[in-house]
Amino acid sequence: MRLYGFLLFWSVLATMVAALSLGPSFAHVLESAPRLTRWSPALWREATVFNGQFLLFAIIGAPLDVAAIICPGLLAWLLRQDRPAFWFALAATLLYALSLVLWFVLVKPANKILATWVPGPIPDNFEAIRLRWETGHMAVAAAKAAGFVSLVVALLSIGRGG
Repeated sequence: MRLYGFLLFWSVLATMVAALSLGPSFAHVLESAPRLTRWSPALWREATVFNGQFLLFAIIGAPLDVAAIICPGLLAWLLRQDRPAFWFALAATLLYALSLVLWFVLVKPANKILATWVPGPIPDNFEAIRLRWETGHMAVAAAKAAGFVSLVVALLSIGRGG
């Protein structure tokens, strides 16, 4: 298997962007167990809502999440004549797109509520919002992980199709 020029560039770029998009989502999963089982509601709210712990996840992560759809999509287009590499690259694109849809469906509504919280007593809906926020990020990470695996299989399949 040989990769040259433009295809090599897009293969590396798509993989790098996909990995950088998966990384923060995987970090959410790694920290979710203590955040759900050991952290007090006050600590969770302070770290998550009031002290900007996740600010860079939005500033850097959001563009990466969009790029993690576009780059594998362009790679799939470049591989359109190379089955099954094309199908795996397309699956990676769709799985990363699914992860963004899951973020909008599961996490964004929780973020909207979190944005209304103010210092003081813990809100009555705290447990439900925290669970939705944490599990939403887990679902996003699962879709991205499946997308990343599909992208790797696409790259390993280049030049092996019929």
